[in-house]
Amino acid sequence: MDAGLYLYGIFSDPIPSTDSLKGLDSQPVYSQVVEGFTFLYSDAKQEKYLASRRNLISHEKVLEQAMQEGFRTLLPLRFGLVVKNWETVISQLIQPCERQLRDLFQKLAGKREVSVKILWDTKAELQAMMQSNPDLKQKRDQMEGKNLSMEEVIEIGQLIESNLQQRKEAVIKTFFDELKPLAEEVVESEPMMEEMIYNAAFLIPWDQEALFSQRVEAIDKKFGDRLRIRYNNFTAPYTFAQIS
Repeated sequence: MDAGLYLYGIFSDPIPSTDSLKGLDSQPVYSQVVEGFTFLYSDAKQEKYLASRRNLISHEKVLEQAMQEGFRTLLPLRFGLVVKNWETVISQLIQPCERQLRDLFQKLAGKREVSVKILWDTKAELQAMMQSNPDLKQKRDQMEGKNLSMEEVIEIGQLIESNLQQRKEAVIKTFFDELKPLAEEVVESEPMMEEMIYNAAFLIPWDQEALFSQRVEAIDKKFGDRLRIRYNNFTAPYTFAQIS
């Protein structure tokens, strides 16, 4: 017995057959036009889905495959959204949010989201910083083996942190200055791990991705082995499809 409908995302226009798509629980994915919006859905076999890696990947795969097949202007819905029927969708989503949904479709038309995450080796960067700053290195070396006061410990710690922060900001500024002109909008998020120094999503014209990718590669080469870049050139536009 089905628990309801599992919703993946919304399109502004009707879409062709979705026969090739398989969703959660390996269920076939369908489209349904409701009040002028096209919903991508499958029959839900559970009332609540665990946010496991397998389920999350299945959810994302449906959205990405739909986009790859040409259904580009998509509003992705959050993982785990199960509704009883289409009346629920009308009363709880479309009626209260119709204007916002249409505004988002207008904003995303002809656009795609890409993301750039920058990581570095903090220890290696610290060593490189000391080599390029003889005065700071000398000051640190002179303090080694001494019984330092709390004020001295704080002072040298702040100097090192300040210089490391400047190096970090210089890297970030290079990426931002080079990539921002290609984007309609940029959203910067908190780094997801200690080694990550930058985490940003860019909303770019769909046909500009190749140029954006080339720009990322060029900046990466400029920094050599200092950085590791995670560039995602194809993802559902979660960052820019937020209903406030």
